Amino acid sequence: MRSGDRWIRWGLKPAVLALGLLPFGLLAWGALRNDLGANPLETVMHGTGDWTLRFLLLTLAMTPLRRALGVAWPLRLRRMLGLFSFFYACLHLLTWLVLDQELAWHNIVTDIAKRPYITVGFAAWLMLLPLALTSTRGMMRRLGRNWSRLHRLVYVIGVFGVLHYAWLVKEDLREPLIYGLVLALLLAARWRPRRLRAGVRLGAHC
Repeated sequence: MRSGDRWIRWGLKPAVLALGLLPFGLLAWGALRNDLGANPLETVMHGTGDWTLRFLLLTLAMTPLRRALGVAWPLRLRRMLGLFSFFYACLHLLTWLVLDQELAWHNIVTDIAKRPYITVGFAAWLMLLPLALTSTRGMMRRLGRNWSRLHRLVYVIGVFGVLHYAWLVKEDLREPLIYGLVLALLLAARWRPRRLRAGVRLGAHC
């Protein structure tokens, strides 16, 4: 094993794993100490939702970072970051289902159908599910080119995540706008190299 691979496997990945679990650990520790503020449910809901979106944006940032630095290691972290986004999305959903709605399924279905921010949030989770289930190397081999097509859903998920946040807060849109700006920049960074490569190929045929 090359020294670079050892550094990624035994240094970088464990560090990212520990940092990724840190927000969950802090929430769990706060719950055990009964120290989640005046509204513990809101603290958990907002915390898990924020980290879902943050890890999603970090996942999208890995390809532009690889291109900017000219190194491969950011792509080695992409799957872990994406799974952390799914992990916090599941915690966010479960908090709403169990603690907020108390598994009152009629109310849950009604809210999903009638409240736009819940509709897009639930749709984003549904789209995250197949991405998490097909994140393994074995599924990449089985799906072939269809794997890349399926995982382009991450762009739609990012837009839905920002919309979910913006429609939830309604008035103070500063944080959703920041997330939306970061998402727009990351999507632009991915779109521009494709246009440049397309232009190079077109020029080669002229």
